[in-house]
Amino acid sequence: MATGKDNINKKIQRNYFLVTLFLGVIVVSILGKAFVTSFVEGKYWLKYVINNKSDTIPAMRGNILSSDGEPMAVSETYYRLYMDFWSNDSIDSRLRANVKSLSAELNKLIPDKSASQYEKDFLRGLDLRKKEAERIAKGDKNLKVNKSYLLSIRQVDKLELDSIRKMPYFKLGRYTSGLYDQEIVKRVKPFGILASRTVGDLWDVGKGIGGKTGLELAYDSLLQGKPGIVNQKWVEGGYKPIPGVDPVQGKDIVSTIDMGCQSITENALLDKLKELNAESGTAVVMEVRTGEIKAIANLKKYKEGVWDEGLNFALADMSEPGSTFKIASMMVALEDGLVQPGDTVNVGKGKFEYAGKTLLDYNADKGGFGKITAAEVIRFSSNVGMAKIILKGYEKNPRKYVDGLYKIGFNKDLNLEIPGYGRAKIRYPNDSLQRWSKTTLPWMSFGYETQIPPIYTLAFFNAIANKGTMIKPIFVKAIRDGERTEKKRTEVINKRICSDKTLKIIRNMMYDVVNNPQGTGKPAHSDLVKIAGKTGTAQLSKGAVGYTDGGTTYQVSFCGYFPADNPKYSCIVVIRNPLNGTASGGTMSGAVFKQIAEGIYARGVTAEPIDLDKENSIKDVPKVKGGLADNSKYILDKLNINYTDSLKGKWILRSYRIADRLVLKDQSISSTAVPNVIGMGAKDAVYVLENIGLRVNLLGKGEVYSQSLNAGSTALQGQTITIQLR
Repeated sequence: MATGKDNINKKIQRNYFLVTLFLGVIVVSILGKAFVTSFVEGKYWLKYVINNKSDTIPAMRGNILSSDGEPMAVSETYYRLYMDFWSNDSIDSRLRANVKSLSAELNKLIPDKSASQYEKDFLRGLDLRKKEAERIAKGDKNLKVNKSYLLSIRQVDKLELDSIRKMPYFKLGRYTSGLYDQEIVKRVKPFGILASRTVGDLWDVGKGIGGKTGLELAYDSLLQGKPGIVNQKWVEGGYKPIPGVDPVQGKDIVSTIDMGCQSITENALLDKLKELNAESGTAVVMEVRTGEIKAIANLKKYKEGVWDEGLNFALADMSEPGSTFKIASMMVALEDGLVQPGDTVNVGKGKFEYAGKTLLDYNADKGGFGKITAAEVIRFSSNVGMAKIILKGYEKNPRKYVDGLYKIGFNKDLNLEIPGYGRAKIRYPNDSLQRWSKTTLPWMSFGYETQIPPIYTLAFFNAIANKGTMIKPIFVKAIRDGERTEKKRTEVINKRICSDKTLKIIRNMMYDVVNNPQGTGKPAHSDLVKIAGKTGTAQLSKGAVGYTDGGTTYQVSFCGYFPADNPKYSCIVVIRNPLNGTASGGTMSGAVFKQIAEGIYARGVTAEPIDLDKENSIKDVPKVKGGLADNSKYILDKLNINYTDSLKGKWILRSYRIADRLVLKDQSISSTAVPNVIGMGAKDAVYVLENIGLRVNLLGKGEVYSQSLNAGSTALQGQTITIQLR
């Protein structure tokens, strides 16, 4: 008689058998399917693999746009041409028979090389193939034949590629003629050097390696998009592409940069750098209430008479700020009740001996200022006066002074969007990692022995203009993904940098610097817009922080805001190593600040209307949308607007302004290449795209600001392109 335990064992054995049987059936099915695929259907699948293949379609990288929608960085497709002299056995005789006519045709289309040079290159390639073939015949198994012989010096666009492929010899196809191409996606900056360093660069977008610097790096993951797939079928001796999975374009980044402000800022800075023959310069304009950077220029002299966008000095330059820092020192002293604007400070003849070192005012050789008020210390930018005020209050307790600077926000990380920015370095007494000497406190009071990037100084002055609230400088205002727009919000760094009473005193002092006839900032005074600010002149030693007379360079600066009574913009201008003239933050940087402020004010970006004389007026040149050139030129002629007339085709790609003239950039439309329709109206864009066989998916209304297929890439009949308008 079976026991309960025996029944359980039998049940377990039965379950094991069923599981084993089930798995066995699956294994047999897999093996059977593998046998059928390999031996029964093998020829079919082998033929399918040979006759069909898939390639990746790179996604169109998102655009970087200005705040007013102008393209600051866009992608365009070009091609690098190669010859494969091993593409077939008869290429030697066929190419030699056609080499002269082919070389002449190539020279007409791409005149980078003469016809004779093209011919020499073709024959050299064929001779090389012959030598390689001989080595292979002798049993050289390690030889790697050259199948990538570069044909042309430069890359060609889609129209040029199509023309080359139509040449009688190259019409024979890739595997007969030996010609093939490598698609290269280039990042183009339509505005050239304007804000170029902030926009950033790419390592190699053609290989899918993205952002290298600036916004390109900061938002690389959003800009990249997702690649698609194109299927290719072997038909009549060649692969023919057929639509597969469409790529998903990257998101567009809308920067805070206003191209009008940027042009004014960059031109004003460049003109002064040329006049002074300076080493480099930085100018940044920030919107007071939002923290949006409306313009940022970083220019460096690369050779005599040539300046270009250099390092992002505004964010990364760790240098001593000089006398602009006196505003921070005065703010700390006022907050602690150690000084009032009318208090007297005796600066004597402008020389002050302290701890074995001599501290000088800029007019020490003229007898100094004598007895002056605290307000005049700022007006005259007296080093001696500032040092004496700070020593009187903090000589025995320097920590309290530095704590006051930290309270303002100088120790905070601004968490800027652009990688590589520097952080302000403010020394702290008795910190084992920082050098603190007896002279540190007085020299720090007027901007030495500390390193502050210009963007930190600007954020501080912007807080003064913004009723005491320090906000984060931002470079991106929105991210667009199709019809969705994610807007960036203003971030507060410090709600209150000081009391309202102190803030009012500081603002009065800064206004006095510019608008008092004796102020060091007098060159920044404007009759058009009220300006408040502070000058700075720092003597920097090469390779280390210092202020000795030997081997030094000068850095001059001006930081402030406008209009002074209702601030809308703050701005900083820094010029390094001016070789012409006497280094002065007022006459050099202050003059640039004034030109920027007046230029922006004259554009009408401020709320108050103002009458300008002819010399200062700026003619408003309108933006022209992409589209038919004849229509646009007709309107421009009727409005008497100056513009270039060097268009080769009938389509305008985009427009931009140089001084008071409108520059129209044209584009040719090919039946085989995806055109660039960004900036066109819906009607023109749809007409152009459908005319070459693309199916258009239209989103939004207005003008095109993004397209899902790369401009210049191959246009496949029936492929869908999504264009987004706003």
